[in-house]
Amino acid sequence: MSASVLFWRRTDVEGLERLELAIEPGGVTATSTVICLGAGGFRLEHRWRLDLEWRAQSVTVERWNSQGHGVLRLERAGTGWRVDGLPRPDLEGAEEPDLSVTPFCNTFPIRRTPEGIGESLPLDIAFIDGPALTVTRSSQRYDRQGPGRLRYVDLGLSRGFEADLAVDDAGLVLHYEHLFERVAPPA
Repeated sequence: MSASVLFWRRTDVEGLERLELAIEPGGVTATSTVICLGAGGFRLEHRWRLDLEWRAQSVTVERWNSQGHGVLRLERAGTGWRVDGLPRPDLEGAEEPDLSVTPFCNTFPIRRTPEGIGESLPLDIAFIDGPALTVTRSSQRYDRQGPGRLRYVDLGLSRGFEADLAVDDAGLVLHYEHLFERVAPPA
């Protein structure tokens, strides 16, 4: 088993994330807490279960803000998804979830983006707006720019948004232009 703790700082608003990542023979799990002053201020916890190919099988998102406490659960169901136990036909064929408040889920498609410079991976996703606890289908693309470097291009809900990403050898984000940067806790 391999376990690690990662921290990301928001660069657009005040916010910090602490994520515990465990890679085990049966799959990958991650548990995280996000504290953010954006969207009126909120605390959000997300728990992931992935298979060994880093494909999301489920995510549970809990949010606390001025409107109170809310929970959303997204689970893979064949080639589609269930939200809070109910089938969502509009998400059929969406390859992965993308949770708005973390760069962690970018790792899933990054690990599948071909290694050649100029190669791309377009995909449909189940976009989870963390503060609102809603799920909407969207599209995005990852363009390989070189070793450890990719370009994220939003083709759906935030069409026109693009960002350069720097990643480590595992495909975990080190720097996400405009939004996140990985930080190390003081020794």
